[in-house]
Amino acid sequence: MEIVCLDLEGVLVPEIWINFAKKTGIKALEATTRDIPDYDVLMKQRLAILQEHKLGLPDIQAVIAEMGPLEGAYDFVAWIREHFQLIILSDTFYEFADPLMKQLNRPTIFCHKLVTDDKGMIVDYKLRQPDQKRAAVKALHGLNYRVIAAGDSYNDTNMLAEADKGILFDAPDNVIREFPQFPVTKTYAELKAQIISGSLRNIPA
Repeated sequence: MEIVCLDLEGVLVPEIWINFAKKTGIKALEATTRDIPDYDVLMKQRLAILQEHKLGLPDIQAVIAEMGPLEGAYDFVAWIREHFQLIILSDTFYEFADPLMKQLNRPTIFCHKLVTDDKGMIVDYKLRQPDQKRAAVKALHGLNYRVIAAGDSYNDTNMLAEADKGILFDAPDNVIREFPQFPVTKTYAELKAQIISGSLRNIPA
């Protein structure tokens, strides 16, 4: 029994915070886990910037409403779901991800939750669990699944290490240098080939 676990942002959809930063002109919001490995440090920085500029969840959701999957992502997800079970493991939030999941034909996603006040300001965030991507893969192993995982950032590397096969997809040079044990892919065709090679079954390309 095999299952594929994918990161969301940077793998299937554009980076939400980068798009929001470009829309608002706030360059500091462009930082992601590609730049700041500690997710708690990154999120506290983001929330402080949002408070400073009086920007709330509706402002971010308005930008997300204009976004769509990366080119080729819909067909890639459809191919995976034809041959494997699929779970998206993301450090985004359900409040961000829902419209994007709809555009990908609603694959299963495990992520986190935001806490907002009555004015829609984001006051906190709730992790589903610490290190949830690695924990999910470990739990799947406990259910006797073989796991193939792919991601692009520092916060994916524990998931990739826990998986039976971990793959970097369109990762920045600093992540590639620090984690040379993972094969590097740049396109969905390359990622598909690595997933096939990681499978114990005869999967058609």
